[in-house]
Amino acid sequence: MSFKFEKLTIWQKSMELGEIIFQTTINFPADEKFNLTSQIRRAVDSIALNISEGSILQSKPEFKKFMGYSIRSCAEVVTCLYKAKNRNYISEENFQKLYSDCYNLTNMMIGFRNQL
Repeated sequence: MSFKFEKLTIWQKSMELGEIIFQTTINFPADEKFNLTSQIRRAVDSIALNISEGSILQSKPEFKKFMGYSIRSCAEVVTCLYKAKNRNYISEENFQKLYSDCYNLTNMMIGFRNQL
């Protein structure tokens, strides 16, 4: 027994990304706890949360709206990653990996939304 969204690759990938970002932010400076750390964690969690919320008892137009929220949250994560890189909280290599993960997930979500 499972919820419909649990079978969606985009939800699974967004859950994975959320855990990777969480682990990455553990090493951010303490003075970022209520700023960049909180912002990027909320943004990345919002991706999976909106996919799941939109998939349950929603019309297709409503689900598309929630997918739009997820896509925009992923863009927010990318901006936070740039800030983290510019502040030397993450390496260029880590930035490139996470950027690529976000880019691929965004394209998957756009494709999924277009098929609704």
